[in-house]
Amino acid sequence: MIRIVAVGLIVFAVWVLAVKLLRALKGADLDWTGISFAIGFIVLAFWLRHVTGMG
Repeated sequence: MIRIVAVGLIVFAVWVLAVKLLRALKGADLDWTGISFAIGFIVLAFWLRHVTGMG
């Protein structure tokens, strides 16, 4: 029972932080091309590490 309450509180806290982050990003003027490139580069690095087994 305590685990369910703890997990529920963690999920609620993550939800609140996600909402605050989305509201902050909505008003910010960001370079989405650069952000998407960085995320794609990181995903590609993890995928290549998984495929090749090196790194």
